[in-house]
Amino acid sequence: MAHTEHTPVVRALYLDDDVVLDAVKNLRGKGIKVKEVYSPFPIHGLDKAMGLKETRIAMAAFMYGLIGLTVAILITSYMMNIDWPQNIGGKPSMTWGMNMPAFVPIMFELTVFFAAHLMVWTFMIINKLYPGAAPQNPDPRTTDHHFMIEVAAGEGVVDALKETGAIEIAEA
Repeated sequence: MAHTEHTPVVRALYLDDDVVLDAVKNLRGKGIKVKEVYSPFPIHGLDKAMGLKETRIAMAAFMYGLIGLTVAILITSYMMNIDWPQNIGGKPSMTWGMNMPAFVPIMFELTVFFAAHLMVWTFMIINKLYPGAAPQNPDPRTTDHHFMIEVAAGEGVVDALKETGAIEIAEA
């Protein structure tokens, strides 16, 4: 069993999202690295204020959509040409391309289905929200009406957090 070393952190609690956003900017301006921010809802501009890099979620969604489109093409081609070929409306099933316009709704639906579902699974895995994962939120109040900034403990950190308007500060 690997031993993980615990690094001490300081957590500051806030009541307003605008105050949190200003606090993150203020702390980073002083050279203090913000490790994490806990919020009951997304805060617009927080990712840039924290200095987080661009997300690749759009590329993942596009790739998942392509997987869905590929599955739709393969499944309609297999069903209409190999598994159960039929002459529908005088159009023989000899080639998938001849009947492709009839499959556009299926291709669209499977593209959206795969993109949506795989994105949810990706989100759950990346954020460790799957069954059996240990909860990572240090204060349940941040799921309802409070906001929390977590920074590495160090000299002057508590004073800097007090200056930003924190209502409660705790070292862990």
